[in-house]
Amino acid sequence: MRPRVRTIAVFLLTIGLLAFFFRGVNPGEVWEKTREADARLLVAGVFVTLMTYALRAFRWRFLLAPIGPTRFSTAFQTTVIGFAASFLLPARAGEVLRPYLLARREHLPPTAAFATIIVERLLDLVTVLLLFGLFVLFVNPSSLSGDPTMYSRVKTGGLLAAAASIAGLIVFFFLAGHPETLGGWALRIERVLPPKLARAVARLVESFAQGLAIMRRPVQLLGSLALSFPLWLSIALGIWVTSRAFHMTFSYMGSFLVMTLLVVGVAVPTPGQVGGFHAAYKIAVMTFFGVPETTAVGAAIVLHAISFVPVTLLGLFFMAREGLTFGTVRHMAGNAPSVRVPAEARKGTR
Repeated sequence: MRPRVRTIAVFLLTIGLLAFFFRGVNPGEVWEKTREADARLLVAGVFVTLMTYALRAFRWRFLLAPIGPTRFSTAFQTTVIGFAASFLLPARAGEVLRPYLLARREHLPPTAAFATIIVERLLDLVTVLLLFGLFVLFVNPSSLSGDPTMYSRVKTGGLLAAAASIAGLIVFFFLAGHPETLGGWALRIERVLPPKLARAVARLVESFAQGLAIMRRPVQLLGSLALSFPLWLSIALGIWVTSRAFHMTFSYMGSFLVMTLLVVGVAVPTPGQVGGFHAAYKIAVMTFFGVPETTAVGAAIVLHAISFVPVTLLGLFFMAREGLTFGTVRHMAGNAPSVRVPAEARKGTR
């Protein structure tokens, strides 16, 4: 898709989601519900949310360990910068910028560092779905509001996604266990590419497979999965605390359901997760917990702000301290070498 067409499509999608989110809502009533929120719980929500980035950095160091040593401070700062960049820049730029910055500071292979981000996402998906499974297992469906058919569809979707995530882990386990074989497969593209370019692509693929090294170590892989639970339990806690601030009464385990739908919402490619996040939260709390619409809208706006504004401000602070301007970060995200072909290979195409 051409960049201009993509930009227009994303803009229209964002407007459509926001139109759905605000449809039929009285702004004055939303503001009144927001003013009635418990400020102490909102402050607690901010601290819990910031804690999740420390947990992310701790887990990321564990994933990076087979590649090389990293400092927690570097992992934390680059994690925060990466998430801030994803909020401010299009196309999830922080997902590329984060491993590039860390690899540059810690002298690690950028492609291998980028591969750990893919493993992170798989672990995140598996963890969220396991927590959703706990919700399905222990929560009585009769205690939920709304159409039982909708809940049944959500359960079915969760099971299908769980199967897909497990299949993804199996595929990555295979790729991680055969880096040389994977590089050999890449060499076969010599039939359609010049030899130098083909060999460079093969090295790139092999380096990526090296970044999956933790997948070759079952004990460490299980350790990474175990570290994912405190992370996502803290994310669920932030959702629950903020919802409680708006006087919602669903249980902490109920936040697992809300969190699962929010994961779907933030996957929608809108700037700053605007629209998708809000619509997913509104649907979750109104459909399954009977929350009034004005309360749901006010809580969604505040939860989105708590989830993204503090980390964005902290990320901008870290950027400034490192002498990085917004323009520099945008350029680095667009030119990070984690997925680029080496210069010597580009010469082979001339």
